[in-house]
Parts: sequence; C-alpha cells; structure tokens
Amino acid sequence: MKEFELKYGCNPNQKPAKIYMTDGKELPIEILSGRPGYINFLDAFNSWQLVKEIKEATGMVAATSFKHVSPTSAAVGLPLSPELKKACFVDDIEGLDESPLACAYARARGTDRMSSFGDWIALSDVCDLKTAELIKREVSDGIIAPGYDEDALELLKSKRKGNYNIVKIDPDYVPKSVETKEVFGITFEQGRNNFEINEALLQNVVTENKDIPEDAKRDLIIALITLKYTQSNSVCFAKDGQAIGVGAGQQSRIHCTRLAGNKADIWHLRQHPKVLALPFKDSVGRPDRDNAIDVYISDQSEDVLADGNWENIFTEKPQELTAQEKKEYLDSITGVALGSDAFFPFGDNIERARRSGVSYIAEPGGSIRDDNVIETCNNYGIAMAFTGMRLFHH
Repeated sequence: MKEFELKYGCNPNQKPAKIYMTDGKELPIEILSGRPGYINFLDAFNSWQLVKEIKEATGMVAATSFKHVSPTSAAVGLPLSPELKKACFVDDIEGLDESPLACAYARARGTDRMSSFGDWIALSDVCDLKTAELIKREVSDGIIAPGYDEDALELLKSKRKGNYNIVKIDPDYVPKSVETKEVFGITFEQGRNNFEINEALLQNVVTENKDIPEDAKRDLIIALITLKYTQSNSVCFAKDGQAIGVGAGQQSRIHCTRLAGNKADIWHLRQHPKVLALPFKDSVGRPDRDNAIDVYISDQSEDVLADGNWENIFTEKPQELTAQEKKEYLDSITGVALGSDAFFPFGDNIERARRSGVSYIAEPGGSIRDDNVIETCNNYGIAMAFTGMRLFHH
C-alpha cells in the first residue's frame, strides 16, 4: 500500500486527505481493521516512536496511551501491587502479572484515566491476549503494534462492532533523516530528531546531592522519552516505571510544572485507602467511576457526597477525604522523577515539584538563572542532572 485515503483531515471540512510516501515506496504499515483518521495516524506514529525508544533504552516492554498527539502516560512492564491494580481498575484481571505487556498498558491507561478516555494505544511488542483483554473493555480509538497474536487480533477485531482501528507497523522501518511539513503553503525542512536518550545523558549532576539510583535513572529516561513526543512546552513526572503526570502544550514552564504536578498528585491520591475503599454500586460503569473519583479527590467533593447525589453512585455515603488528609498523604510521597523538555527559568518550578515528592530532576540547563534553580534543589536535597539537550516537539 503506497497511500491510504482518509475520510478527512483534522476536521471534517478539510478534504481531501491521505497519507503516503513521497518517494513512492510502500507504507510501513498494514491496516488490519477499521479506518484510522488523520489525527489517529498522528497519534499512531508519534506513540510508536515513543514505545520503541523506551524499549531500546530500558530493555523492557513499553506501552503508551495517547490523546491529541500527546501521551497521557507511558510505562514499562513492571508488575503491579494489589493497591495499584485496584487504582488502575485491573484488580479483576486474572493472570495479569504473567504478561509484562499487559502490565505496561494497565499502568499507562490507569495513570490519567480521565485523559485516556478514547485513547490511541501503542505497544512496543506483539500484542498478546491478556493485553487485548484489557483493551477490549476500555473506550479507545485504536492501536499500533509490531504484531498481534492470533487470539488477541480476533478479540480486538470484535471491538466497536468490528470497526476498531488496528494498525500493524514494520518494526524495522527507519524514516529518512530529513523531514518536511507544510504550514500555510510553505514547506519546512529539518533533520529528524534522532537524539538517543539513555543513561549517559544523566552523568552531569550539578547539585550537591549526586545520588541518582538506578530505578530513578530508569524513571528519568522514561520521562525524557515521553517528553520527546509530547507537544511543547512540557514537563513529565515519573515513578516506578511510568509517567504519572504529563503537562503538555503550555506557554509557561511553571504552568507545565503545575499541570503535571497536579496530575501526579491525583495519581497518588487515587491510591489513598479511602479512594480504594469507595463503595461503588455495581451498576456504575468505569467512566462514571473515574469521574466520581476525580470529583471526590477535588475541592468540590460535595458534588458526589451531598445527599441526593451519593445515592446515585455509592451503596453507602463515603467519608470525605479532607484537605488535611490529602496533604499528609502527599507529603509522604518521595522518590518521584521529573523531566523537562527545556530549562527551568526560575526556582519556583522546583518549589512546585518538591510538593509532589520530586527527588530527582533531569533538564537541559542553560538558563541565566541556573544558579537559582540549583540552589533551590540544594535546599531540598534534590539531585538534578543537566542533560544539555532540549526536547521541543511541535
């Protein structure tokens, strides 16, 4: 297949639309089900690069959940604790730990379930049945992977009345070193961002605390590769092998940090004992549970706890998760890794990151206020590496 005609472009009025190879070669994909659209393919090709690079950098299978050309999360295939399984809504899946790929997707989908609703999925490895079982019950637009086990493909093809978008990509495909795009009829050309993110990037530790353990290095690498395929400006929090808060597309770096930090806080609070114990009615579906948890954790918890409201969701009225309880729980969090796609211009970013348990940071450096940023890290014992490499993505 040398080209594929799309229903329309970004919007229904943008016709005609298609994808094709300018050199006339075959596309490196097979469409096994459905009819992916313009934005689907933008998500597919960006997300595939992300998981491919995480796999290459860590040696672990990887998955990501994409929405509107940015990842909601990315993760590697580490086993999930019982609490984490419950927070990710996968505690009912038997044999989950037997599939590292399923664990990776459970983490990626479970991190920011509000944003992941209707996601595009990318897997670094051949999709197995257990991973397909997870995907089958989630609201999702499509998936890209280097292959599919026969039983997994059969299950995925039954999704969305047989119209679920399933794309197989050639894992050996290598794009040209120069890429182009048009804006307003004008062609832009640049060298493709082939910069390799690995542990060597974390050697220039500029803070008094030089200790970055191996698991933190892994998390920083995951954060940085996630940022490489996130619409800039962007900041990413990561812990235990997964991105737990992505702040994408903000004009101000501090707004990136606040957005990502708030998402990381929500992720942690989803694992609070009171949240895990919420007595949902069996009739309440997964998206409605996500919405209820999001409100319960927020400052507007009365929207689900008020008399006349809670009866629609819960079998009994839950206790409020107080502001003091939330603060105490979040204050106990440490060991979070933070990556930034460009330098932090002020120490206020570090102040905000510290409140979300950040202990390790990787950022390019190069600000005229680097000394202020380093000093703020030193005040809190945070270890920070200057990577020397900006990771803007547009």
